[in-house]
Amino acid sequence: MIQFSDFEEKTKIVFKDKDLLKQAFIHRSYINENPSAGLSHNERLEFLGDAVLELVVTDFLYKKYPSYTEGELTSLRSALVNAVIISEVASKIEMNDFLLLSKGEAKDTGKARQYILANTFEAYVGALFLDQGYAPAEKFITTVLLPYTEEIVSKKLWRDAKSLIQEKAQEFLNVTPSYKVLHETGPDHDKHFTVGIFLGADVAAEGKGKSKQEAEQKAAEAALKIKNWLD
Repeated sequence: MIQFSDFEEKTKIVFKDKDLLKQAFIHRSYINENPSAGLSHNERLEFLGDAVLELVVTDFLYKKYPSYTEGELTSLRSALVNAVIISEVASKIEMNDFLLLSKGEAKDTGKARQYILANTFEAYVGALFLDQGYAPAEKFITTVLLPYTEEIVSKKLWRDAKSLIQEKAQEFLNVTPSYKVLHETGPDHDKHFTVGIFLGADVAAEGKGKSKQEAEQKAAEAALKIKNWLD
């Protein structure tokens, strides 16, 4: 039996409306499997939380980086609020232990779970906003998510690695990078890919991910570091 009071203890945030807290963790699949439970899934909360999250992050970045252009701020915000980072944050605060999923969804630990965790994080932000207002929601996001900003900025991860390496490869080598899947492991619901990035005939670097796109991004990031093209 999931005890949401344990999550309150972990986060040091106690909800007035316990049903709202529980709803943040209820996936649509759980409702489909338990229609008589009289519960609601978290999608409306996710819709609200997404907007709160975007405002908090936008306000923070606007103040912290006064010399950045609108385009740079938009890219940096996208890097901070993407599903990979948010699901990582959700995992760190152990949201995974409190998810209410169907039996089928509960078995899936691959990319689908990553998106469920990211959506649950946003739903929790929405629930916290409804329960206690903007300031506590802002404090929560500032505590658990915004510390990632320094790493993203220092490693220039806010710039799309695939676009950047295409630009650099054409500038320095007059070639267009290409990508090839080198290895593929795992069942259909939990695939892991290793992708090589080629600058001409040679593999410049490899990247791993739970999708081809993620592995390509990792390969591009690795190649940028190897080539010392990160400016």
